[in-house]
Amino acid sequence: MILALTFTEASVIGLLVAGVQFGTLLYLAALGETVAEKSGVLNLGVEGMMATGASVGFIVAVETGSPWAGILAGAAAGALLSLVHAVAAVGLGADQVVSGLALTFLGLGLADFVGDGYTDDARRSLFRDVELPGLDGIPWIGEIVFRHSPVTYGAVLSGIVVWFVLNRTAVGLGLRAAGETAATADAAGHSVLRLRFAAVMVGGAFAGASGAYLTTYLVGSWSQNLTAGRGWIAVALVIFGAWRPGRVALGALLFGFTLALKSRLAVFGIEFSPILLDMTPYLLTVVVLVVISIRARNKPSPAPAAIGIPYRREER
Repeated sequence: MILALTFTEASVIGLLVAGVQFGTLLYLAALGETVAEKSGVLNLGVEGMMATGASVGFIVAVETGSPWAGILAGAAAGALLSLVHAVAAVGLGADQVVSGLALTFLGLGLADFVGDGYTDDARRSLFRDVELPGLDGIPWIGEIVFRHSPVTYGAVLSGIVVWFVLNRTAVGLGLRAAGETAATADAAGHSVLRLRFAAVMVGGAFAGASGAYLTTYLVGSWSQNLTAGRGWIAVALVIFGAWRPGRVALGALLFGFTLALKSRLAVFGIEFSPILLDMTPYLLTVVVLVVISIRARNKPSPAPAAIGIPYRREER
């Protein structure tokens, strides 16, 4: 009986740990999209930037032997790819939905092309988990919260930094103003184009780092279609979290647990269709968006007022 109880506890803890790991993946990408959308730019290219970051990050990590180099390379690749969207949507005023969708397909194709020679290079995680002394020994909580890769702790720190910058600095105030009334931000002396370009690139960097985390830690390999639509979940998380880093983090954990179910249900002896399990995160995404839409029918939308609207200074 004791052995059965111990096994059950270990299985539950394993599920929760996996949920945090997948939550980290989603949160990094969603946090970057939050920054971009706060500036008034909708970027639907998160999936493509994640895929490119995953491919480039894995290649650099393998060639250098440094997972941190892989994360940085993935972030740089995502930021550079996001420039395509920034130039088209921000600089030229192209339709942001069309530009973002094009970026997704461009990124997916680029990732497959760049990573073609590394599809058979499978290895274990390049990152080692970090145990926080004095905290990792707490029953249950220690294993679930305080024994993770450095990237997870970095994601938490990034969320705090993003919240602080958006809410407590002049740059953040200007960026949020650009997302609400671009003309007012311009009149106050802020360069709307610069702020939006920077926000889109920051979003791309986070998405690329998320993809690199997937290949250097969660999977330990690269293959085509590895992101499997998780970039779209990240976009939905921004709406779920009402464009607030803290609420986006909670949503990322919720969706992270649904992603973890596929690999963990078998441990509990539960037989369930893997096809239906693959559908679960996306069904949950649709349900959440419908619920949010119904609840917000008679309330002001928390979305930035100028999101999706191009700005040209001469039109003031």
